[in-house]
Amino acid sequence: MRILLVEDDERIAADISRALVEAGYVVDVVGNGEDAWFLGDTEDFAAVVLDLGLPALDGLTVLERWREQGRTTPVLALSARGSWSERVEGIDAGADDYLPKPFRMEELLARLRSVIRRSAGRASSVTRNGLLSLDERSMTIKVGGAPIEVTAIEYRLIAYLMHRRGRVVAQTELAEHIYGHDQQQSNAIEVLIGRVRKKIGAGFIETRRGFGYLAPDLEP
Repeated sequence: MRILLVEDDERIAADISRALVEAGYVVDVVGNGEDAWFLGDTEDFAAVVLDLGLPALDGLTVLERWREQGRTTPVLALSARGSWSERVEGIDAGADDYLPKPFRMEELLARLRSVIRRSAGRASSVTRNGLLSLDERSMTIKVGGAPIEVTAIEYRLIAYLMHRRGRVVAQTELAEHIYGHDQQQSNAIEVLIGRVRKKIGAGFIETRRGFGYLAPDLEP
């Protein structure tokens, strides 16, 4: 899944970005409020990690603009100022969760998973669809209780389709959330889909010609 990380401290941004990539996310990084506001308003992200203390256009203003324009992307707000009043301001502006600095990376990842789950109406870190299950904490895939070895890209594909189960996902959207903007070859998704089907079974991913791909709702 594709995450927008907004952080002006280059060292902190690099640390968070590395942790997100290791956790299976595709990450876009910007260091100022203007770029964050534009990307969040025009691109599709599974969630945003947003530092409130940004130069030029502060994170609180960015968040308020997104919400005023109807953008419902889940947002995890970060701030070096951990006062209760700023936390209230962040939540009132539309943040889904708030994490004061300094923080442990494990907590950031856990809170990010939580806001993504809540936005999809799920309570557990384990997503199931028929015999297929995905555990976000351990980044594991199982079919009928048996673990399946998958690559990081294969995991991203399965996770994105499962989180949008029952909805047709266009190939371009899928490519952005799996590869980002850097590696979108014309046949990459078709090849990847074929590889994943061999591992988990063809019935878990349907092709809708001319529209995209669908993870159908399956009986438990």
